[in-house]
Amino acid sequence: MNDTPIAETKNKKSGIITLVGRSNVGKSTLLNTIIGTKISAVTDKPQTTRNVIHGVLNRPEGQAVFVDTPGIFKDHHNHLSGQLTDSVYEALKEIDVLIYVVDPTKPLGSEERSILATVRQQQKIPKILVINKSDLPEKEREFYDDYKMLAEEFTAVFELSALKNRHIQPLIDKVFELLPAGELLYPENQLTNVDKEFWIAEIIREKIFLALRKEVPYSTHVIVESIEEKTDAKKNVVLVIKATIYTYDKRYKEMIIGAGGRAIKEIGIAARKELEQATNKKVFLDLQVEADKHWMERL
Repeated sequence: MNDTPIAETKNKKSGIITLVGRSNVGKSTLLNTIIGTKISAVTDKPQTTRNVIHGVLNRPEGQAVFVDTPGIFKDHHNHLSGQLTDSVYEALKEIDVLIYVVDPTKPLGSEERSILATVRQQQKIPKILVINKSDLPEKEREFYDDYKMLAEEFTAVFELSALKNRHIQPLIDKVFELLPAGELLYPENQLTNVDKEFWIAEIIREKIFLALRKEVPYSTHVIVESIEEKTDAKKNVVLVIKATIYTYDKRYKEMIIGAGGRAIKEIGIAARKELEQATNKKVFLDLQVEADKHWMERL
């Protein structure tokens, strides 16, 4: 996290930088690494990111607002996929810099070429190509050369590891070089556009995916019903959080709960641990699971 104060807004740089790319290439990890704290959920499950999430980075020269977007799916095979893809196109309007994140372990298939076509349409702004996962062995990055050949279409190209926090600083420096002069878009002490409830829901949802992997569909949703601060017998402040996990089928509800409640207990322990580390407070987490086949239609 960068706590450098910005004393004046005069002659400062400011702008919006949108991260785009296919699902699961590391956009959310890159956002979290740049900002220095977890803002967006990170898993290996497609379409983990649901909302257009802003991460705010302040430096002496100004403010950069990085926008994480859902992965673009070529086919709108259901209501949620279509809605997520539409949100990406909306996030590409009136931006100052575009960062196209690619995964060199994956080929340039039809989905990637569809995204690349969208990137190419952004002709009036600087575009940066980020080849992620540079920490992996060369033999695993078998499609690296295919992406490197795209270099001439971009203002700059960076090879980095979002996961290992390697070679991130040169990317940030380039972004600030490209930003226009302007007033701050967010107060300097604000890190994101999402509220506490959304952030907590993201952490819980991440732990669901990590615990259950491919068994539960990506459409699982979490709503934080309430957050209260209470004092325990030892005068410690305790965050009492009640949240509901929604899925559209009873069999997925049973998987999330698990035999004897083991799965939901594992999810709760993992989420509570991260929340306690992030808030520096004790957390009591009450998780309920509901099956509702219509929840996606209400998003």
